[in-house]
Amino acid sequence: MAGRPRRDESEYSRRDAVLESAMETFSRIGYRKTSMEDVARAAHISRPGLYFLFDSKPVLFREAVSRALDRDLACIALILADEDQPPNARLVAAFDRWAGSYIGPLTHGEADGGFDPALLGSLLDTAPRRFEELVTAAVEAAHPGDAVERTRTLISASIGIKYQTNTRERYNERLAVAVDLLVGGGSVEHS
Repeated sequence: MAGRPRRDESEYSRRDAVLESAMETFSRIGYRKTSMEDVARAAHISRPGLYFLFDSKPVLFREAVSRALDRDLACIALILADEDQPPNARLVAAFDRWAGSYIGPLTHGEADGGFDPALLGSLLDTAPRRFEELVTAAVEAAHPGDAVERTRTLISASIGIKYQTNTRERYNERLAVAVDLLVGGGSVEHS
């Protein structure tokens, strides 16, 4: 018994693995086209086993998205706190984690998301607000006093750039220009 994980630990890691597989499957196929069978197959679990963990596709989707957002926000907090990197580089890296990884098929509607935003409930408000708070604190360090407006403008620029570019690299290059213009410092390389 000494080397075996407790039942709740193995269930947690199994649940975590299923959520990871679910997020990948929803991202690849789209919410509407993804079935519980698709997720079960990707997670290497039986369909009844999947229903044991998550009683419906909407519940699974909400938990998978919540987990992904929590993980991204925790990573963004670490990125923005990394004083070994210049402030502008931290900001670009934070936006890359928040939006850059979604550049490509999902941005341009090639994958059919087809979900009702109400499925995500308060996540649609709380996660972006938390991201804005993290970025505002970082911008405040560089520009005390008007960080909120600079942050909101950066977020708007990020949204526009996300829909105007086809690659993550191009998104980051253009975002670096926006950060340089709005925050100053010019410490991010771009072409």
